[in-house]
Amino acid sequence: MYLLNELIFLSPLAVYVCFGVRRLIARGFFKNVFTVFFVFLVLGFPLAETLSHRSAGGWTKYLMIAGYYSLPLLLYLVLVVILSDLVIGFLRLVKIVAKETVRSPRFRAIRLYAYLAVPVMVVILGVLNYHYLRVRTYSIEVPRKSSELRQLKIAFAADFHIGALTGGRFLERLVGKINDLQPDVVLIGGDVLEGDRRDEKTDAYEAQFRQIKSRYGVYAAPGNHEMHGEYRRDFFDRSGIKLLQDAVEKIDGAFYLVGRNDNHSGRRKSLDELLRDTPDDLPVILMDHRPTDLENVSTGYVDIQLSGHTHHGQLFPINFITSHIYELSWGYLKKRQAHFFVTSGVQLWGPPVRTAGASEILLIDVTFQDKRKESSHEQGDQ
Repeated sequence: MYLLNELIFLSPLAVYVCFGVRRLIARGFFKNVFTVFFVFLVLGFPLAETLSHRSAGGWTKYLMIAGYYSLPLLLYLVLVVILSDLVIGFLRLVKIVAKETVRSPRFRAIRLYAYLAVPVMVVILGVLNYHYLRVRTYSIEVPRKSSELRQLKIAFAADFHIGALTGGRFLERLVGKINDLQPDVVLIGGDVLEGDRRDEKTDAYEAQFRQIKSRYGVYAAPGNHEMHGEYRRDFFDRSGIKLLQDAVEKIDGAFYLVGRNDNHSGRRKSLDELLRDTPDDLPVILMDHRPTDLENVSTGYVDIQLSGHTHHGQLFPINFITSHIYELSWGYLKKRQAHFFVTSGVQLWGPPVRTAGASEILLIDVTFQDKRKESSHEQGDQ
């Protein structure tokens, strides 16, 4: 996960920012209050991660929540202070702003209020974006081959990360949205459940997943959070979800559905091994948690690949890092004759703040054509 790397990367900048903001505070008492607050911003996320692996309850749960919010607040405080100092330094260099103006009490007070208010406002917008669940619709055409099916409506979701911070009605709303779409098949791209503890909440989650309705059922590929422990695999069985682990399923003689193991599991077949006994007589839909094998997939006879994992960086500007790492960090790409989709997920791991990407379900309307056509487009959000 990128967040721990971000925290390490920000450490020297964080020291600079702490002293920079302290210089703008007039009274010693408030300087010390800010220093304590800033230390919590730096240490809050590791603390939250530690508490998340325990049975956090009572006041410790609220401490964990505050710790998760500390990381985006720290990120945007650092960005605001650094960018502000660069702009002010440039304006002084070109003599647009005088040194006396920068040192005046009024100017210093404005800077201080901006440093404290802007990160909070950005995080609030990120929280609202995180909680707004969209349906993003695409229409594509793939070869029908010998399938008698003409249309297929796929609902795809990934990166649920159901855990201590999951709201009581989240899964109920999600299942309701999926059922409203009336999909032919529901596909899940991994990272569904956090933790290894079973309780009444887990029973409720399983019951809610069993409420999903579709013509061909619900299938999933494992994510990096599912590759360890029998407990999570049992969760899929009890939820009415068929987990495909390096496996191929022929669905009603209409198409092949393939689920790959996560590529960091150490137990993953190559694509050639996986499809060796699968004839090229029907459309092939592949679920792979990480979008890391696009070139290889595009040279075979896979028609559609569905992935998640990236969260599209989750926090701006980390999305530029994920866009550099992955050929497709979020959205849709047609490479040769294969169609690739990467969702930024329905929830997140870590801070419940999203300033890059969107909380989304993908609805993919597939038309099986006798001849391959080039037209494909995204229709938009619902």
